[in-house]
Amino acid sequence: MTMEVHQVVPPPHKSTLQKLKARLKETFFPDDPLRQFKGQPLKRKLILGAQYVFPILQWGPKYNLKLFKSDLVSGLTIASLAIPQGISYAKLASLPPIVGLYSSFVPPLVYAVLGSSKDLAVGPVSIASLVLGSMLRQEVSPTAEPVLFLQLAFTSTLFAGLFQASLGILRLGFIIDFLSKAILIGFMAGAAIIVSLQQLKSLLGITHFSNQMGLVPVMSSVFHNIHEWSWQTILMGICFLMLLLLARHVSIRKPKLFWVSAGAPLASVIISTLLVFAIKAQNHGISVIGKLQQGINPPSWNMLLLHGSHLGLVMKTGIITGILSLTEGIAVGRTFAALRNYKVDGNKEMMAIGFMNVVGSFTSCYVTTGAFSRSAVNNNAGAKTAVSNVVMSVTVMVTLLFLMPLFQYTPNVVLGAIIVTAVIGLIDVPAACNIWRIDKFDFLVMLVAFLGVLFISVQGGLALAVGLSTFKILLQITRPKTVMLGKIPGTDIYRNLHQYKEAVRIPGFLILSIEAPINFANITYLNERTLRWIEEEEDSIKEQPSLRFLILEMSAVSAIDTSGISLFKELKTTLENKGLVLVNPLSEVIEKLKKADEANDFIRVDNLFLTVGEAVASLSSAMKGQSSTITEGLHTIVSCN
Repeated sequence: MTMEVHQVVPPPHKSTLQKLKARLKETFFPDDPLRQFKGQPLKRKLILGAQYVFPILQWGPKYNLKLFKSDLVSGLTIASLAIPQGISYAKLASLPPIVGLYSSFVPPLVYAVLGSSKDLAVGPVSIASLVLGSMLRQEVSPTAEPVLFLQLAFTSTLFAGLFQASLGILRLGFIIDFLSKAILIGFMAGAAIIVSLQQLKSLLGITHFSNQMGLVPVMSSVFHNIHEWSWQTILMGICFLMLLLLARHVSIRKPKLFWVSAGAPLASVIISTLLVFAIKAQNHGISVIGKLQQGINPPSWNMLLLHGSHLGLVMKTGIITGILSLTEGIAVGRTFAALRNYKVDGNKEMMAIGFMNVVGSFTSCYVTTGAFSRSAVNNNAGAKTAVSNVVMSVTVMVTLLFLMPLFQYTPNVVLGAIIVTAVIGLIDVPAACNIWRIDKFDFLVMLVAFLGVLFISVQGGLALAVGLSTFKILLQITRPKTVMLGKIPGTDIYRNLHQYKEAVRIPGFLILSIEAPINFANITYLNERTLRWIEEEEDSIKEQPSLRFLILEMSAVSAIDTSGISLFKELKTTLENKGLVLVNPLSEVIEKLKKADEANDFIRVDNLFLTVGEAVASLSSAMKGQSSTITEGLHTIVSCN
């Protein structure tokens, strides 16, 4: 039975401008955000445009008392967590504790207007606080030059916000995709351990402690200052740490009791503050926060340093903390959006978080984003809209205006215990085991990020892991996979011989599948690997017919450049009397090959097929026809003689 052969046709003609427009659209607008404006009257377009920029205009008109009741409960709940965490994370960043509360007041208000997530609870986070503090401390001491350090923190926040907002406006969010899941799991686990070890200063009552973030200097500082250990501080630290961990365990085991872990930090602060005040514990070796400034955020635009010797430092710090906080915020937002079956626009979130940090840098705030712990509490508490952030912000404002004197006697050891309890959840052992089971190279990347953070530095570990991931991508580009195909008996299906053991080779044919785009970076490898396939095939042939055709299955070759075209010219020359056949070249590939092959050396009708089955059937039929013609010729010569 003769198989019908379908012709490979080039794509419809497009001008260079049309191609450029299509490519830019696919690169920067894969979600086609402008489609909602098509066919709409001008007034409707203006409304849709305003709703796109300010998502609050979408749900705001439908807001009602029932929704507010849910948001009020969730807002008060996350405020009870945000207040102690804000103070704690500011200390982690080597900033005055009051800055942590400032950062829990203004940014949530900005996000409520610009953000698209219903569950994201914004404020300071542990990782960004750690990185900001450690990078700035490399050049400026927060104790020797506190004002300069604060100026650098605000300026870094400005650059972080500008970088984040520009990624959203220019739709360059794919840049943060270089932080793969494996990198983030390893990085966060390492950072969580470093953050926890840093809290030994507060938990043990040590006065002189290392400013470095590596495991070795931190542990060295702990054991070289044993004489500074305070048993009173250690006792209080153990008690409150056990209380917080127990509350966390209860909420994990019974999610309906989420309020236990949410309220535990504030309860710990209140109880410890009352205890210290009652027994005058500050006179017995337990350090306290001290007097905090009362009032809402003072303006800080006059503190921004946009010139001078530290400009490079704040730009670098801003970009790194911006990427980390953006990655965490978007990941958290998408996680809860998937749970509640709604969509979060990544580019909108970048702009919202970016503008939130820009405004924050003008109002005495440092880098903020959506925190997983607060967002989880917000979700469990039943938040319906971003109004929960507004409620949290108002609660923090009331605290700043009227309740700051109450924190004067809050012990630092309790803040250390709160941080340890918060970051312990960043160590995801099951996810690490899952990565080991699925992809060993990803596990290596994760391990590099983890050990790099522990033994080198936070930014050093991150850079190493990103470098290793980039190397993996380059390796995949420069060493694309090629496999030999065989026929599944009884069908016209051709599959990988190594994967499908029942597949068989076709005598006289070498069928290879190239599974990557062909470009300047991999043509040398592809040429050498293909020639090796040919040599191995010819060496294995004994009594079978000699190799007649090389068939390249190109369904996975999505793109080709001018250097890649030279691969086919070189193969055609090398193959000599063997035929080169291309199967299912995609639109961009066939278009470029036809333009490059003006002499029709390898892009002819008899060299192009839609499927491997059609190619083998057609070429086998041609070979049989040639063979019968030769046989008839020989018979004629013999009979004449």
